[in-house]
Amino acid sequence: MAFLAARTGVARLFARGGAAPIAASSVAQTGAQAIATPAAFSAAEISTLGAIAEAVLPSGLSADDRRLAVRAFTTWFTNYQPGADMGHGYGAATLRAPSGPSPIARYPAQFAALDTAARVQGAATFAALALPARRQIIEAALNTTPPVTRMPAQPSGASLVADFMGAWFGSQQGWNACYQAEINRDTCRTLDGSEREPKPIGRGLS
Repeated sequence: MAFLAARTGVARLFARGGAAPIAASSVAQTGAQAIATPAAFSAAEISTLGAIAEAVLPSGLSADDRRLAVRAFTTWFTNYQPGADMGHGYGAATLRAPSGPSPIARYPAQFAALDTAARVQGAATFAALALPARRQIIEAALNTTPPVTRMPAQPSGASLVADFMGAWFGSQQGWNACYQAEINRDTCRTLDGSEREPKPIGRGLS
């Protein structure tokens, strides 16, 4: 499947399908705990995520938009707490199982595979490759057996690229870009003005 070429249509289907926005399975931390929490990703890995963002997210996004997408993704893992109380689903009376191990443990090999593929093409790292070459490597990775056919609602660890795409396309930023309007699905609003259509943002997916 031409996963990247179809990302615009998939994004709209993903949004309209009602998938939940990415949300950390974490418990509240005190200020001291937050300061002590180590970064989930190394500087090199964050650089790779930035290179992935440029390759797979809509080209109409600004560099700041892409940095925000990377920051949101890495923060999800920084705040993730294995074994956290997950409460119960909306309208459900039974508690859900506690959160499992962080999916981040499955990523190092995937980061390494991207750099290895880049070195085959003469670049020192994946981030050092030209954009078209990065897209070719990503698409080849997504189409290996078994191929990636969906973006998860939250990271699973099975595919770093699909997890990153799912995190963004399911986010408030992603929804707004899909609909080219200030849907702001994660913002708590009153009923005042609810009869008005969302304000257009003048920039959509491409």
